[in-house]
Amino acid sequence: MEVPNLEKFVIRGGVPLNGSIHIGGAKNAAVAILPAVLLADGPCIIDNLPEISDVTAILKVMHSLGAQVKMINRTSVEIDPSTVRSFVVSKDMAKGMRASSYFLGALLGRFYRARVAPPGGCDFGIRPIDQHIKGFESLGADVSIENGMVDLRAQRLSGCSIYLDMVSVGATINIMLAAVRANGLTVIENAAREPHIVDLANFLNSMGANIMGAGTGVIKIRGVGRLHGVEYSIIPDQIEAGTYMVAAAATGGNVRIENVTPKHLESIIAKLEEVGATVKIFDDAVQVIMNDRPKHCNVKTLPHPGFPTDMQPQFATLLAIAEGTSIVKEGVWDNRFRYVDQLTLMGAKIHVDGKVAVISGVEKLNPAPVRAVDLRAGAAVVIAGLMANGVTEIEEIGHIDRGYECLVEKLRGVGADIQRVSEETQQEVLKQA
Repeated sequence: MEVPNLEKFVIRGGVPLNGSIHIGGAKNAAVAILPAVLLADGPCIIDNLPEISDVTAILKVMHSLGAQVKMINRTSVEIDPSTVRSFVVSKDMAKGMRASSYFLGALLGRFYRARVAPPGGCDFGIRPIDQHIKGFESLGADVSIENGMVDLRAQRLSGCSIYLDMVSVGATINIMLAAVRANGLTVIENAAREPHIVDLANFLNSMGANIMGAGTGVIKIRGVGRLHGVEYSIIPDQIEAGTYMVAAAATGGNVRIENVTPKHLESIIAKLEEVGATVKIFDDAVQVIMNDRPKHCNVKTLPHPGFPTDMQPQFATLLAIAEGTSIVKEGVWDNRFRYVDQLTLMGAKIHVDGKVAVISGVEKLNPAPVRAVDLRAGAAVVIAGLMANGVTEIEEIGHIDRGYECLVEKLRGVGADIQRVSEETQQEVLKQA
């Protein structure tokens, strides 16, 4: 993926985080709900949008398709899809954005046609769309790959039963988008159960769809003739919340994470408590307190409700300073340990064999120049920089901007010494540090 600028984060670490952080809207929900607006026959207002580059990219695609897009404020947008006439998302629009694939289901559901470049985004393993294609074909679409574009055509879409060979968030979302206006009943078995699947279903149902079972392994969708415009607020981001929870524990801090759904954080809370953190749970907030060096533990990522793969790099960073030896097993992606080289530069002792990492805890990490190799790996090296005594520089931060809104401001609000600097101002910042 292209990184849009030469900016860096400069962090002077070794300071415990203290205070409160307000969590924004869920990235993974937003990038599914925005394409779903195409299925409505009138304007929609989407609230609690995260201020991230992935959302900006999605809105640019919507505009390129012909939608009228108007920002109401920094976290709310009004989209009128009634003027959309195109069903083509070009390679230039799709590059660097995993969620471009959701335009396949949304455009197919609206036009019975879609021509979309394959998804980009973070590179931590192949992104097969075979389960997506299986769903589209089962619904009645003809699928072809021409000139690097996925082309879908259908005379009509008809409800069917689809068993996903593997749990796939993307395939579950795309089938829901295509099936919501198909004729008859569609049943998705072995469906993904993530919170943003439920949020998408709630959004579609608020527009007049008939979706049952979201959040379970079997989702039933009875097609409807039309969907109307609505105003809808996106759920809080569980991964943003989890990242700051781990950062609090990693720095020996005391941080209240506000505007969250605690139930979505249960697996993260359980592991933080296992390593010795105190986690207090409120109606819409959690508080993480860490007074001692973390204990070792073992983690295996799994589809929801298991431990999220999107939290694996951040938690492994915490375990890098834990007492004893921890084992982290990646149960979702093939190549999600690329960040380990960056942590090794900071003194971490991590051995990777395939989808397993053995982490021998060290007492502290050391500052070093590192880079964000993908979105969540970027969050991991930010946490590492907050832990290390001294100045850490992080390059390629465009990856981090894809999924974390106002990261510098939020961290500075809880006492972190972090700045976003350009190449021109970097030397002056380092002198001040």
